[in-house]
Amino acid sequence: MSVRKTVVIIGAGMSGIAMGATLRKANIDDFVILEKGSDVGGVWHWNRYPGLACDVPSHLYQYSFATKPDWSRVFATGPEIQRYHRDVVEEHGLTPFIRTSTEVTSARFTPTGWVVETAAGDTYESDFLIAATGVLHHPNIPDIKGLDTFTGPVVHTARWDDSVETDGRRVAVIGTGSTGVQLVSALHKHAAQVTQFSRTPQWVLWGPTDIKQPAILGAALRRLPGLNRAVYSSSLWASGILADITTRDTWRRSLVQAAARAHLRTVRDPILRAKLTPNYEPLCKRQVVSGTFYKAAQQPNVEIVDTGIDRITETSIIAADGTEREFDIIILATGFKAHSYMRPMNLVGRDGLTIDDAWAKGPRAYRMTAIPGFPNFFTMLGPNSPIGSISLQYTAELTSRYILQMIQRFQRAEFTAVEPTEDATNEFNEQVRDALGSTIWTTGGCNSWYHNDDGTIDLWPFDRKTMTRMLTVPDDRHYHFTRG
Repeated sequence: MSVRKTVVIIGAGMSGIAMGATLRKANIDDFVILEKGSDVGGVWHWNRYPGLACDVPSHLYQYSFATKPDWSRVFATGPEIQRYHRDVVEEHGLTPFIRTSTEVTSARFTPTGWVVETAAGDTYESDFLIAATGVLHHPNIPDIKGLDTFTGPVVHTARWDDSVETDGRRVAVIGTGSTGVQLVSALHKHAAQVTQFSRTPQWVLWGPTDIKQPAILGAALRRLPGLNRAVYSSSLWASGILADITTRDTWRRSLVQAAARAHLRTVRDPILRAKLTPNYEPLCKRQVVSGTFYKAAQQPNVEIVDTGIDRITETSIIAADGTEREFDIIILATGFKAHSYMRPMNLVGRDGLTIDDAWAKGPRAYRMTAIPGFPNFFTMLGPNSPIGSISLQYTAELTSRYILQMIQRFQRAEFTAVEPTEDATNEFNEQVRDALGSTIWTTGGCNSWYHNDDGTIDLWPFDRKTMTRMLTVPDDRHYHFTRG
């Protein structure tokens, strides 16, 4: 099968949905969204582990064009967020434009535009290609000796096996990020034993993660649209504080860090508290938020192991200190390969330039949206996205409107191809490098998945106002246009 479209979007997660809704609002219907999963929702489709919830308040984790007044919890559960994305797709008429279970294996720029091939052998041709592949979608499997010899279930949280039964079992959780924290908080209630292997402890900021949203509040917000919009706007404004405390060393940062340290002191056992105490500053990694983890860690059927893992046998995990513990199940809460982006898709731009060659020294882009050498190609939440500081929905909507302007200009025959210049891309990346120097991610003394292999930090070091200024109207001086 071969199909021709003006726009091909890769990915039907949060950002792909935002791009599709933006195109539809602009009366552009000549597009298709290709999604490798069996449903929309991206990370919320792939992740289904026990205790899954968002670490961002519900009223912030939503689109401005599809606010939901009746969230069931202050921090929504994964299944509810997945249903929300499915509802947005249906309510905004995006279902006919989405092809699920369609994995893109390659995309090549040609004189007539982009040629996209799928694992099923289908071909899509388009004038524009948009990668809405997200950041956290390639599971990171740790290289632990003997892992493949364990005879019980070994499951990564991003590829959860619903047939795995944890009740009454001895469960090992490897990983200490938000996922590991949520797992321990959920599993200890019914498992015989939960042991978390904590190579690097995390700061845990208290939040009402297990509190339900009052039904009366949801009803009031539904009846009063103005109030609902005000709540969303207030949530968006509050998110700007996170950008401030991570990028600037002010009293706000000190206050939040003090709150994290105070929360840790709720762990009464000094030996356990020492195991849970990081050797870096709060906020240096992606901040973990939980109102239940420290309580769970103090339960008699929960153990925190901080000595590292030496090897895994058929039935056990042997820690670095030689202690052997028997388990029925191993759960890998070990995160993702955060810097793969659209890879391993074989992406080839102008003059045969591959994405691996373009990114030989690490992922880089112009204002996180475009890459030199790849004409008519744009990224949603590309390199240097504000994963740890600014609302991702706000970012996706802003970026989609920015990309839309280029598509509309193409339709008006102002150009046939467009790509950012090397000079503009280098200038932006130098600005990022300079701005990162004062952020907590640089000064906090930690190593995290924010870091590229070369030590650079793949984050947005500016505030929301700066991002809005950079991505409201394209600056033609920063692009090379092909006309005729």
